[in-house]
Formats: sequence, structure tokens, C-alpha cells
Amino acid sequence: MQILLALVLGIALGWLARAYQLGWLEAGLDAVGSLFVQLLKLAVPPLVFAAIVVSIANLRHVSNAARLVGQTLLWFAISGFVSVLIGIGLGLLTNPGRGVTLDMGTAAAPERTGSWTDFVTGIIPTNVVESFVEVNVLQIVFLGIVVGVAAVKIGPKAEPFLGFVESVLEITQKALWWVIRLAPLGTLGLIGAAVAGYGWDLIAPLAVFTVDVYVGCAIVLLVLYPVLLAVFGKVDPRRFYAGAWPAIQLAFVSRSSVGTMPLTQRVTTERIGVAREYASFAIPFGATSKMDGCAAVYPALAAIFVAQIFGIDLTFADYALIAFVSVVGSAATAGLTGAIVMLTLTLSTLGLPLEGVGLLLAIDPILDMMRTATNVAGQSAMTTLVAARENLLDRDVFDAPAVELTEEREKVGADA
Repeated sequence: MQILLALVLGIALGWLARAYQLGWLEAGLDAVGSLFVQLLKLAVPPLVFAAIVVSIANLRHVSNAARLVGQTLLWFAISGFVSVLIGIGLGLLTNPGRGVTLDMGTAAAPERTGSWTDFVTGIIPTNVVESFVEVNVLQIVFLGIVVGVAAVKIGPKAEPFLGFVESVLEITQKALWWVIRLAPLGTLGLIGAAVAGYGWDLIAPLAVFTVDVYVGCAIVLLVLYPVLLAVFGKVDPRRFYAGAWPAIQLAFVSRSSVGTMPLTQRVTTERIGVAREYASFAIPFGATSKMDGCAAVYPALAAIFVAQIFGIDLTFADYALIAFVSVVGSAATAGLTGAIVMLTLTLSTLGLPLEGVGLLLAIDPILDMMRTATNVAGQSAMTTLVAARENLLDRDVFDAPAVELTEEREKVGADA
């Protein structure tokens, strides 16, 4: 309720700042929102590393660990493939770039682009310290897996180290909970700054494209995930969304899958009932590679939009390439920031002008809200689906009324 009230107040203050050109108010809202996201991201490196190491160590007690990894990759890919088909279908139905008149002076290729070599360079770090300083989550996951497997292979001699890492994990989670308590203030700043900086005058020329992104993500959220959960996971989608809502809501306002990851992991275990040993692996992994909003729906629609703007006809083979890049490319660019790199990878693979990216940058924050909410919902939904299929879902927790995420509950969970 506090976040929803802050959302309304943020919209009102953002409109006020834009309507009356109150630069000081816009700057203040932007500062509050940026500080909140910085605080969220501050603890991400130790959290991801410790969570992966501990989860690998805990999975040594699970007989089907390899199967769990395979099932996770499979369902991430399946839902990603269907999501990109939804994006392509909407693009073909609505033709978002037809008849659109834009200032081509803003059509400039971004400084940072994606390529398939990023798959290798994005996973293997050249400097361990640099990976943590730059918050390259995929590289941190890689290091965590290597260290976790090595600790398991060493055996009893690694127990002191694993105990230390578990303490780091608990301390980081405690500090992050204090940050998450500031979510209403973060919401106020982030939404207010977005409204103040990106008004209808910027969105109007791209109205069809903007609506397509929101509708496409909504179909993934409200149709695809519920169908997969109900048919293949045999779980009630309504109960899932009741449990996952806090993380989806925070993802929408923060526009950061990685920043939301600590809360995503907590709701997936405490409110949905997924086993901690599995969730501590699947959620951090999903935060770097499961991006149905940013890596499936959005690049599919954007590729069609750019092609139509520049008068280029796409073939069936081009649409097949879009699907391939969306399923495989999300992992290739997981260590980089934002959906722009994923989009440039898609455009370059299709041979479309990278200058088209510049046309979409003006409204990217507005689009990123819905994309990120979809990303986070997918990360938790597919983790829940796999857990349900592999008997790692506590049905009593799942079916019970959603609990409040309090510090007391966190302590009880840690003690247990």
C-alpha cells in the first residue's frame, strides 16, 4: 500500500515538475530514485556470489542436481521462445513503424553494442576484482559456480570457508531488507523523475510501439506464464502472483532485474515455497539470463519497427533469426547493462541499421518499467514451475495466504 501511494504521489509530483518547469523538483526526484537503485545494487555482488556458492554446496545433498540445471535451462528457453513469437505476432499485426514520422537526426548508433563474442568475454572475467566493482553479474555467477564446485570437491576442509560464506549471505540479506524498506521513497523518486522527463510529447510519435510493448508483456504475464504454471506445473497461477507481487512491483518501479533479485529470491522461497537450495541458484541465474521482456518481446517489436522505419522488408528467415537471437542472445549479453545491447545484437544479426536504436532511446525508461516487471515475473514463474515438477515446492506454503516479508520472518527462516 505504501508503494502504491508513493506511485500516485510520484506521478503527481512528476507532472507538476514537467508542467511548471520545476527543475529543482525533477532533480530531487531523480536523486532520490537513483540513490535507491544504487543502494539495491550495492549489495548485489556479495549476495550473488555468496548465494551461488552456498546453493552449489547445498545441492550436493540433492541427487538430481544436474537434472535441475537442465530443466531450468529448458523452461527458460521454452518461455523465451513463446515470448518472442508473441512480440513478432504483435508487430506483424500492428505495424508499429508504418507511417511514423520521426526526426532522423536522432537516429544515431549507440556507443555500446552487442556481439556474439560477448558470450565468451561476458562470462569469463579477466580480473576478479573488476567483476565485483563493475557488478558484472554473469561473471560473478561464473566465479561463484567455480568456487562452489571446488569447495564441494575439497570436502571437509572447505567447511570453515562455507560457514563464512553463509554468514556473508545472512548479513547481506539483512542489510538489503533495510534497503527494501525504503521502497516507497524509491518509488516516489523513480516514477516522479520518469514522468517529469518523459512526457506525452515524446511518446506520441511512438504510441503504437509503446502500446505494443506493454500489451506484449501483458500477454506474457497474464496468459503465457499462467498457462505454463497451470498446465505443466499443476499450480494455481493466482496463488503464484499473490506471492510474487512484491518483487514484480519493485521491478516495475526500479527497472532493475539485478537490483530486484534479493526480493525475488525471498518471495520465491518464503511466499511461494520453492526450496531455498534450488531458488538460490535459479533466481540469480535467471536475473542474468531470463529476460522475456528485454530479450524477447522488446527486440522482436523493435526490429520490426526499425525495419519499417527504414523501408526494409523482413523475410521468414529474418523472423526465425529474431527468435534464435532472443532465446540464445539473452545469455550472450547477460553480463552487460540494459536492453539496448540486446537490441543492437538483434539488429546487427539481421543486418538492420543500428541508427534505429537512437530513435527509441527517448522513451526507453517508460518501456523498461514493463519489460523489467516481465523479466522478474518470468524468473520466479519458471523457477516455481521447475520446483513444482521436481517436488521442490512446499505446497503448504504455496497454498497458504501470502505472508508479510518481515525481518522477524527472515530470522526464523535463517534459524530453520
